[in-house]
Amino acid sequence: MFRATMKSLLARKVRLVLSGLAVVLGVMFVSGAFVLTDTLGRSFDAIFADAYAGVDVNVAAKPKLEVGEGEGEQVSAPFPADVVDRVRAVPGVASATGLVNADGARLIGSNGKVVTSFGPPQLGTNWTGESDLVRLREGRGPQADDEIAVNAALAKAAKVKVGDRVGALTAFESKRREFTLVGVFGYSSGRDTIGGANEVAFTTPAAQRLMLGKPGTFNNVTVRVADGVRAETVRDEVARTLGAGYDVKTGAELSAASSADLKEDLSFFNKVLLGFAAVALLVGTFLILNTFSIIVAQRTRELALMRAIGASGRQIIGSVVLEALAVGLIASVLGLGAGVGVGALLAWAFGRFAGGLELAGIGVPPQAVVGAFAVGMLITVVAALLPALRAARIPPIAAMQDVATPDRPLTKVTVSGAVVTALGGGLLAVGLTGNAGGATLTVILAGVLFTFIGVALLTPLISRPVVSLLGALFAWSVPGRLGRLNSGRNPRRTAITAAALMVGIALVTGVTVILDSAKSSISASAERTVDAQLVISGAQTGPRPPTFDASVVDRAAALPGVDAVLGVYNDNATVDGDRTYVVALTDLAAMARIYGTVPQSGTAATLKP
Repeated sequence: MFRATMKSLLARKVRLVLSGLAVVLGVMFVSGAFVLTDTLGRSFDAIFADAYAGVDVNVAAKPKLEVGEGEGEQVSAPFPADVVDRVRAVPGVASATGLVNADGARLIGSNGKVVTSFGPPQLGTNWTGESDLVRLREGRGPQADDEIAVNAALAKAAKVKVGDRVGALTAFESKRREFTLVGVFGYSSGRDTIGGANEVAFTTPAAQRLMLGKPGTFNNVTVRVADGVRAETVRDEVARTLGAGYDVKTGAELSAASSADLKEDLSFFNKVLLGFAAVALLVGTFLILNTFSIIVAQRTRELALMRAIGASGRQIIGSVVLEALAVGLIASVLGLGAGVGVGALLAWAFGRFAGGLELAGIGVPPQAVVGAFAVGMLITVVAALLPALRAARIPPIAAMQDVATPDRPLTKVTVSGAVVTALGGGLLAVGLTGNAGGATLTVILAGVLFTFIGVALLTPLISRPVVSLLGALFAWSVPGRLGRLNSGRNPRRTAITAAALMVGIALVTGVTVILDSAKSSISASAERTVDAQLVISGAQTGPRPPTFDASVVDRAAALPGVDAVLGVYNDNATVDGDRTYVVALTDLAAMARIYGTVPQSGTAATLKP
């Protein structure tokens, strides 16, 4: 029986391998997702391990407002410079250095344009001299407040050199400021950047004023502990000395926490790739089911003859399942290899897009291998199981028949399809009308899944009249008539083939409709919300809302043809312990006209301080 199965498999190898291509794609996305996240995760581990290699303990003030990933970047909280002296006096501290390190320093290149970054921060720091990590390559560190040094990656991107006068935008300076570039620095192991970050180093007073907005403040203290003293011991003592308003961590803890935050963000890419995998595997299930149904139908007499000479139903099922396992094994191997390549390619693209992220070596984590073979082989076996059970029911007498066994009635599959479709439609109605409570997204996705399955089950019933109608268009030719008759002869097979294409078209159409609807909704909402013809905004230079000089509002109001001007500043805040949104306005009357606001009670004409 095994030899017969292998001969049957080899006789149909092209058809089986081609039907497994969808499974190859699914396995490729599964393994590629794990390879991508593993490679980038280890890359981030290495970056932060290097960044905090010279830090035994780090001190930072707890922010006034905790900001989640979906709300934006955390704003640094400055603290007085005397905190550095208090830390330095803690037993076991060998040295303590006050640092300014904040996102929002943007250099203007030689072409007059701001050097941008997609992802990595654009850091403004105070120059504290060379260290085990930082090495000057040209020039010197800044000594006057109109001097800066930049890392080598930023110097190359901006196409500037030592001695040039360059412009910069900073977090707490409303206008472009000119500096003399006096130094270019790199990092250990010859690196131009760490994690793709651009870095501008100022003098300490300039960094405090431009990046923190408060002279005489820092937002980090880095500590080196004395020989023979444990970093954890110093960490605990510093925390006790400073109190609950400060976040004190060892360098290892800070490295792990920073890497963990970015790894959590990577889960988005993982979910997207696994979503593609689910679609490909769903289509693959239809294709493999169809392929094995055709193979079983073509082998009716062959399988019946095996039954007649003594093969049991279990052996027949085992024969078909063994063929499916072979297809699954081949698809899993090919998919795993393709997945490693796709994961490596995406990691490389991510590194280039992120401004030259240095990647760790491409690795294949165990979950990629296990997932590839588990998914690939499971899908093919499950898809082939129904045709295998059908093959086991072929009677031995069929060996003497010249035609295949007739197709079974469509009653059961039609009733099942109607029930499942009704269930899916009901779930969609509940989810889309907002009656699902906190499980709206789950209910909608479940409704889509059940509707897909239900329509697929109803497709055999629909296929006959649809094939007859469409076939009439091609009935003028002999191939057209043959195609129409062949498609209508076996509605199950036609339905399974169409269902695989239906899934792909439905997903493409659905995503297009969702994106276009979202775009239209946002555009319509903006038009309804703001009755203004022009919007002036500041340049985003960091985590804080962008600003510009207040005189811009007055200058805009003085222009000919301007009817009303409203200056707006908004931010997140905590009011009486509750998170809320606060807005500062220059003209409440203009706000009422532009935003269409109506007082619910009282008046909104003027506000006292």
